[in-house]
Amino acid sequence: MKRILALLFALLFAVPAFADARPAHPALWHVRGKNGEVWLLGSIHILPPDIAWHTPQIDKAIARAGVFVFEVPSDAASLGRMQELIAAQGYLPPGESLRAKLDPAGQADFDAALAGAGLPLVAVDRDRPWLASLQIMFVQLTRANYSPDSGVDVEVQHAADAAHKEKRYFETIDQQFALLAPGDAGLELNEFKSDLKDLARPADAEIEPLVEAWAKGDPAAIDRLMNSELDAFPDARKALLDDRNQRWLLQIETMLTEKRGFFITVGAGHLAGPMGVPALLRKAGYKVEGP
Repeated sequence: MKRILALLFALLFAVPAFADARPAHPALWHVRGKNGEVWLLGSIHILPPDIAWHTPQIDKAIARAGVFVFEVPSDAASLGRMQELIAAQGYLPPGESLRAKLDPAGQADFDAALAGAGLPLVAVDRDRPWLASLQIMFVQLTRANYSPDSGVDVEVQHAADAAHKEKRYFETIDQQFALLAPGDAGLELNEFKSDLKDLARPADAEIEPLVEAWAKGDPAAIDRLMNSELDAFPDARKALLDDRNQRWLLQIETMLTEKRGFFITVGAGHLAGPMGVPALLRKAGYKVEGP
């Protein structure tokens, strides 16, 4: 779960990118409707900066599309709203300490996770557990040279902006934030305790196999690596993946009635497996070209 949430959260941050490149060939789907057409590209929201994923097929689709669709807006106003929500729901009440809420074993795991990330306790001790978990993972990833500036969403948005193309979004900032901040404080703390041993391990070791599967254009492997771990958490899977995919399907079907081309970029996990958006489109009777 924390890998999925970290990828959702990554767009809040920015760190420097670097040069050089290694080739990637992510999967691209194409769907024709009665009037319109869509291309579907799975995104890894935070990547090492040396991955070159602009295949001729992807670049041709980007050039043909008239509308670009993303999960959530990331303009200044939207990021400002996210920061407001974090300020309101990301921190413990005055005088409370996250470390003090843990038992001795949990404190030892917490200390190990902070040491592994190179973070001082003061950096996260006022955070609610969900925010502390994501902060630790994000620092681990940036230290391993992963950057949201290199994320697929960011590059596609730059291409849309440069060409002055229309942009649309499946969700609002408030809707996506609701996926990050749990409403049950007791459950939130228990999940944090269970995550701490994983947080003590390098985050890039968990995400790198997912990046490799994406770079090879292997949605079946993405489904195994990213989505199958949610099978043990059916409520979370329903909220994070299945329900959202169904809502997006309805929006895509509406797009296909327009005489326009849509280039859709969403998290790669949403396009993989039998409940992924391409599979749902096939079940709805559309001809879907792609893996």
